[in-house]
Amino acid sequence: MYINNLDYNEMEKLVVDSGFPRFRADQLFRWIHGKMVSDFKEMKNLPKTFIEYMNDNHRFDKPGIHKRLDSSQDNTKKYLIELEDGNIIESVYLNYDFGESVCISSQVGCNMGCLFCASTKDGRIRNLRASEMLEQIYIIQKDIMTKINSVVIMGSGEPFDNLDNVKRFIEIVTDEKGMNISKRKITLSTCGIIPGIYEALDEGMQFNLAVSLHSAVQKKRDEIIPASKNYPLKDLIKACDYYTEKTGRRVTYEYIIIKGFNDGKEDLKELVKLLKNSNCHVNLIPLNPIEEFHGEAPTHRETVLINKYLNSNGINATIRRELGRDINAACGQLRRNYINNRE
Repeated sequence: MYINNLDYNEMEKLVVDSGFPRFRADQLFRWIHGKMVSDFKEMKNLPKTFIEYMNDNHRFDKPGIHKRLDSSQDNTKKYLIELEDGNIIESVYLNYDFGESVCISSQVGCNMGCLFCASTKDGRIRNLRASEMLEQIYIIQKDIMTKINSVVIMGSGEPFDNLDNVKRFIEIVTDEKGMNISKRKITLSTCGIIPGIYEALDEGMQFNLAVSLHSAVQKKRDEIIPASKNYPLKDLIKACDYYTEKTGRRVTYEYIIIKGFNDGKEDLKELVKLLKNSNCHVNLIPLNPIEEFHGEAPTHRETVLINKYLNSNGINATIRRELGRDINAACGQLRRNYINNRE
């Protein structure tokens, strides 16, 4: 059992069942998730008998930094994180005007098959535990000595394909005894796993929703996002509208612009038609090319014109600020390069 994978109630039960006072759970939880300590012997205000018992009977998930790349263009830092079993995942630190953010992975690899994404080229190897998601944040916060105040689950993996662990992660990372990150600062990015969206909402999970749309034409979307064949666009929009109804928050639709594929007049007309009645925001992202996908990115001028067209037709849209392009900051690029070079 990994002690840093337990939520507060589970930790309290563990402590009491082990014969110790209930208040020790509060101290233990604060050490692990507030002070980010992963060694019982460093927890100075706990009695020796308690420390020895915990040390003998429980262990920590302890990922570590395999490599860090620092952008020369901005403050972005990209991490290769090595898990206990030797698998490698990616995490990214992003410095915005509104605060310090991290983009974390939810799986080792991904099964969704998006053609433009390096994360999915070798498929999903396994789901990450909540503790492995948490430790990505803790590792980065301790490394750069800066308080992280927002989290995006947009790295390798599909969070709604690992919902139980993601739910546990959110519960722990937002606990006031731990990092106490606001639930309004947690974003889940999905390619549109409709059953997962409904399940999360009906279970009362709170999060910001970002949907990888990339085309408002079903046939084109199926071409670049194979998983979308099981989830028609009309049903996806209905699920997103349900999200807005349940949470009062708007949905962000990610739209990677692929020159000559989804940037034509008819593509944009379909996008306006699809979203015109939705409470949403469109995040325009010029394609970040990878070796395995030969699409071309638009020019800055072309991207600006698309943004103007959407806004003039009643769709709230902005162009995403590009960060860390010089350090392979797009999902899966750095890990993919590492795996290929290792082989």
